[in-house]
Amino acid sequence: MQEVTIVIPNYNGKRLLENCLKTLEQQTYKDFKVLVVDNGSSDGSTEVSSEKLELEIVSLKENLGFCGAVNLGIQKTKTPYLILLNNDTETDRYFVEKLLAGIKKSERIFSCGAQMIDFKDHEMLDNAGDLYTAMGWAVARGKGKKCEDFERAVRVFSCCAGAAIYRMDILKKIGGLDEQHFAYLEDVDLGYRARIDGFENWYTPEAKVYHVGSATTGTRYNEKKVFLAARNTIFVIYKNMPLLQLILNFPFILFGMIVKTLFFVKKGFVKEYWSGICEGVRDCHKCRKVSFVGKNVPHYLKIQLELWKNIVRILGA
Repeated sequence: MQEVTIVIPNYNGKRLLENCLKTLEQQTYKDFKVLVVDNGSSDGSTEVSSEKLELEIVSLKENLGFCGAVNLGIQKTKTPYLILLNNDTETDRYFVEKLLAGIKKSERIFSCGAQMIDFKDHEMLDNAGDLYTAMGWAVARGKGKKCEDFERAVRVFSCCAGAAIYRMDILKKIGGLDEQHFAYLEDVDLGYRARIDGFENWYTPEAKVYHVGSATTGTRYNEKKVFLAARNTIFVIYKNMPLLQLILNFPFILFGMIVKTLFFVKKGFVKEYWSGICEGVRDCHKCRKVSFVGKNVPHYLKIQLELWKNIVRILGA
């Protein structure tokens, strides 16, 4: 029985997609299907093929965003595990094998994220799992640091959906990506929901990918990206924090907003940042809020301690 489906969302990334598929052809573990969900590309992406992979391309007429494309891939996945992979990655030949080995270590593990390495400098990290703080900030753990310092598997708050494996039975239980996000922080929200239910997310450094980064948006900071990330910050807070937790964290959230405002004043995107915050407050009720369940109180307490601890880790870095 086939165990894993690799879902690759794509938007006008034909060259990157072709390269990504070539590296998947070299995997030591072979029994997987690749499902490319194309968000209405106009560059011929849907014509990409592979003689060595079991490849299916689903062509959408419009751009549904990362979340919409992934959810369609989830609906079409029949295997016990699903790997989400960005089109702007090159995979190490052990990538699939090591992710499968990692997630099979315990039925309590919801996801395992790969070691994402800077495409231009293979000694530097792009992502080693995500941290989340009481300020509402999500931070890529280890970004810009030496890979050799992050070679140990550890529990993380959430896994970057650019290169991660998920257990489908848990994914069906907690729900897929929230399409209200469109793109950005949807993976943090997904990992957060799993944590509330008591499941774990792990960083698996043996699984490696080389990541270009910002291939679709073009730059690390731009008007749309800043707007969406700011808006989705509010969505994540609203959806996952019950009232008491929100009250506890409000001073930290306010402080985080002040710091971000000063940062984006310097970058020239303060208008987009606050437009996103305002739309997040206005539209957060449209998101799927997590229902508070008494049996999950120990999980909330554990999460809250981690959110406070991560403030110290980020500000002290």
